[in-house]
Amino acid sequence: MSGAEPGADVGRRSLLAGAAGLLGAAALPATAAQARAQGQAQGAEAAKRYPPNWPAPEPYGLADIRPDLWPRDDNSFVLPLEQRPRDRELGRVWMRDTYVNCFVVGGRPLYVATGTTRVPGLPAAGPWNDGIFVWTARSLRGPWRLADTTRVRPGAEKGKVWSPEFAAENRPGRTVVAPWQEYWTDEQFGKRGNVWAPEVHRFGGKWYIVACMGDHSQKVGSFLLVSEGGVEGPYRLAEGNLDKPFGDSFIGGPAFIKPGAYHHIDGSLYTEGRDAWLVLHNNLYAKFRDDMEDIVPATDLPAFRQTPYTPEPYLEGAYVFKHHGKYYLLHAAWDRVSGGGERHAYDPPGAGRTQYQYDAVIAVADQFEGPYSERWTAGVGAGHNNLFADHAGRLWATFFRNPAAGYWSDPSRVAEAAVPGVVRVEWTGPEGNRLYVQRRHGR
Repeated sequence: MSGAEPGADVGRRSLLAGAAGLLGAAALPATAAQARAQGQAQGAEAAKRYPPNWPAPEPYGLADIRPDLWPRDDNSFVLPLEQRPRDRELGRVWMRDTYVNCFVVGGRPLYVATGTTRVPGLPAAGPWNDGIFVWTARSLRGPWRLADTTRVRPGAEKGKVWSPEFAAENRPGRTVVAPWQEYWTDEQFGKRGNVWAPEVHRFGGKWYIVACMGDHSQKVGSFLLVSEGGVEGPYRLAEGNLDKPFGDSFIGGPAFIKPGAYHHIDGSLYTEGRDAWLVLHNNLYAKFRDDMEDIVPATDLPAFRQTPYTPEPYLEGAYVFKHHGKYYLLHAAWDRVSGGGERHAYDPPGAGRTQYQYDAVIAVADQFEGPYSERWTAGVGAGHNNLFADHAGRLWATFFRNPAAGYWSDPSRVAEAAVPGVVRVEWTGPEGNRLYVQRRHGR
């Protein structure tokens, strides 16, 4: 996200107006009772302006499945992204891990969209895909066009800003694709090498993409690309990723991944002022060096101070967003159904537990590192997303409808899954400090 907070200008105007009101009030005699009454009236007025917090299901860890928390026709839409030749049979872009953001460039808003896509002929984005595509628009509603990469790579598919295919572009002192990111083959999967969950960021006047090599890659983990031009590139690999993804390897991932090849995944970028941090799933972060070529070395990466579920399930897609002075930490969590369909909870896998929806859960804190509050369900089926403010300061979240399991994998619905979707988000004000998918409620 950008270091500028949405609504910052509005907040400043409100502060000045409030200061003027206080100066005027200071000139008048007032009793303590009058002050209390005024405060109560202001509190009541604020309650009318903001939607309410919903009581979270108890005990902590249960999922909220109310229809108001779903992306619906009245609060969301699928972005009309320009189709590539591969998209025409489906009639739209197939996308997981949808990412959208809005930047001001040259005094005008520029929206960017990206995500995990697949190659023709494969049902998913693995065991290999062909890189990262970027779309841009001047309005959230579009028209959305593929980034104009024709001057960067005249012979390549338009909009493709990075791919393992670009390894031939490596030159001394400039690496586009590291050896560990290149395609490879094995007897079990054949061609392997996939990239997932890309995010596009603008920081310090430069464009960056943070992304992750996936489970079928030689090494699995997060990396950073640096543009030497505009949002369309050309991009090169950051120096800290020439030999491996960020952080240290550990034992993790599917059984077919060789030991030592798995690093922390789902990398995200958070910036504030002149500082930048790498956010890694599901509870780690790292400060970037000032030159953005690597993270600051650490014996152990620091961890966010969170309020975990008991037991804590596997979480994905960590993302930090700042709004009105508060830090919001997003995660994707599977809501699993058990007890004959009566119990919905963010449980680990287990006997009698069935995946239902891939939800977005959020916690809030006063500081980037925490401590973070208890999490709440912010969006049903909206997991692995990001929050952003449009050019008018209105809040949105992305979603994609996970086709891998659960509700959107049902044969009757799977054709509507894996979409580049956005949904309006509401804030419950300075007292509530929650973000939800825009709900239908009488306030």
